[in-house]
Amino acid sequence: MEKEEIMSETTTTKEEAKQDRPTLKEYLSLGEMWGYFFRKKDPNRPTNFNLKMMHGINKISILIFLAGIIYLVIKNLF
Repeated sequence: MEKEEIMSETTTTKEEAKQDRPTLKEYLSLGEMWGYFFRKKDPNRPTNFNLKMMHGINKISILIFLAGIIYLVIKNLF
């Protein structure tokens, strides 16, 4: 009897599962990335050379990745 109760509580309908899925607009939102590149400097945040270099390399890698994705899309469309 307990297994049946647990199974009935954990199963969801197709409509409920559809509501929980993210939309295409949420997948393509660039707000967090835009904020990462163009945020204001926080004076309370400690500055460290290693931290600056890590963020700089991270920004470069994001830009190269996006350039590669754009290249692949253009290459496959034209």
